[in-house]
Amino acid sequence: MNTSQSGSTALSLTHTTTIISPDGAVEQEEQLAIETPYTIALNDETIGSSMVLPVGLEEFGAGFLFGQGYIKTPEDIKEIYVCPEGRIAVYGDIEVTEPKEVIITSGCGGTGKISKEMLEGAFEPLQDYTMTFPEINTFIRQALHTSTLGHDTHCVHGCALWQKGKMQAFFEDVGRHNAVDKILGSILLGRATAQSAIYTTGRLTSDMVLKCARIGIPIIMSRTAPSSLGLAIARRSGATLAAYARPDRLNIFNNPDRILI
Repeated sequence: MNTSQSGSTALSLTHTTTIISPDGAVEQEEQLAIETPYTIALNDETIGSSMVLPVGLEEFGAGFLFGQGYIKTPEDIKEIYVCPEGRIAVYGDIEVTEPKEVIITSGCGGTGKISKEMLEGAFEPLQDYTMTFPEINTFIRQALHTSTLGHDTHCVHGCALWQKGKMQAFFEDVGRHNAVDKILGSILLGRATAQSAIYTTGRLTSDMVLKCARIGIPIIMSRTAPSSLGLAIARRSGATLAAYARPDRLNIFNNPDRILI
């Protein structure tokens, strides 16, 4: 299982702040999530850049290129290299032609992008998968307690994948889209499959739901809320969309049949 640490890579740093209140001023140490710029290249052609938490970078590179419409299946990827100078180099039997037409997503600052072609056309059938409530209880508890980085920094989102009765992958990032991309990347790299359920601490906007549905994940859950377009895409694809997910409660906005009580 992938966790929020990658060898000896530091994911946070300590900074001393000054807390001021009517009672006076005191110093307090705070943990800051490390945000690092990475450029993603496909067959030596630069596709884009993103600020990421420096963990799960192979998975992020694959997931990022999936969202941009360049990679569609695991077979498209031959090799991935994470370079120390901040470059994720992906190689595969893919012709990189003119830039894809993209749509700016609801990511903070307008930095998120997905290819327009992902929004168009019919969806492939989603994977056949159901989940019991005891599994959901265990899954959400594990997803929220696998790492302390979110609690320590209050600056990262978590995303996890559940299949075959256990949590198969878990990633964190400063961006909710990046955390989801890392999970999708783990599928594209053959470290998990889409016959699964995904849980994110981020809200389920259109692009978040779209990428999960396009890769074939049938159960999409969030600690927070969906948007109207997120729900519309769940309806188009047939995905089970569950929001405000807690260990003992789900608010299912679409297709509750995959959840077994």
